[in-house]
Amino acid sequence: MGIGGRRRAAVLAGAVAGAVLVSGTVLWATDSWPFRDQYCWGAWEQNSGAPFLGDEALGKSGSERRATESAPPSAQRPSGTCTLAVTSEVEDDDSDQPLTFKERITLEYGPAPAGFTERRAWIARFFHGSASPLPQGFDGMVATDRGMLVLPVTCDVNGRPSTVTIRSESSGDGHLGKVAMPFAIGSVNEVGRMLVDAANTVMEKTGCGPGPEHITQPVVTVAEDGEPAGTPLCRIPGMTFDFGKGSRYEQQVGAVTEELQTCSVVWRTLRMPDEPSAQYVMVRRPRLVALFDRLPEGSAEGLLRTRCGGQPTVFYGHVDTGLKGRGRPDDRRVFDRFTQSVGKRIGCNSGEGS
Repeated sequence: MGIGGRRRAAVLAGAVAGAVLVSGTVLWATDSWPFRDQYCWGAWEQNSGAPFLGDEALGKSGSERRATESAPPSAQRPSGTCTLAVTSEVEDDDSDQPLTFKERITLEYGPAPAGFTERRAWIARFFHGSASPLPQGFDGMVATDRGMLVLPVTCDVNGRPSTVTIRSESSGDGHLGKVAMPFAIGSVNEVGRMLVDAANTVMEKTGCGPGPEHITQPVVTVAEDGEPAGTPLCRIPGMTFDFGKGSRYEQQVGAVTEELQTCSVVWRTLRMPDEPSAQYVMVRRPRLVALFDRLPEGSAEGLLRTRCGGQPTVFYGHVDTGLKGRGRPDDRRVFDRFTQSVGKRIGCNSGEGS
């Protein structure tokens, strides 16, 4: 090649490099592949589904999205936590200080909590009546603000099932103080996909088995919204509590299937999360049943293990501070009525079950 040819080649190479640089800048600015931000060890990608991952979450002034990750899960470190938060500010007409907002989702991977108190709080959060069962045989539940998926037995740690969980929190802070607010990550289908994507990622990194692939079927959502708690509770005759005058308790009747039934009672108030004051659960999927292992058993403890239709089955009831001791005639009888009614519905009362 002559001198003129080499010059033309150099000019052409420079033009191509410039074009790549310019197009790369455009791709970054528009979040186009391959320059989208990735979060939580690569489990999620910007603008990949749920509104919280997209531009919609950055609509307020001064909005910023930031992820904080632990070290990636591995075979030697079978746990991890990632927090993805969006912060923003708006002017407050009643104060010189702006209103600040923070929306946050927390992804956790690891074994279910070992302690009784911690396990009960964990069950209250993820077996909430607002959550629907995942489709396609996935062992988990999902709502617009939370989700839980139990991984295969090959991922167990010290005999405890490993799970992937997502939960959301949101608050506004101004001259009147900090106030908790409802916050939906996305639709139940979007949150379900985020949950399974995270499970695929951590299973690949820990090597505990092939991931659960992807959700292709829609989540069948819980039909009813929350409603004032009353008698009968959970729409089961004989389940009665004295809620007191001026009660702000609400019940959420959740899933009612052959393998899962849930009902939660919450006290609705600002500044506090809507976690259950009372909760009743029936499960008979083996991996979900395993989440209740090592908890105290017995009617007085609110936990009954049995077999229904040949399947290991757990009936669970827990009453927290505020409602404890207000079951009629007592908390134990309310739990017994739950097990009898649901057990009869799923065929437990013919020599196998309660």
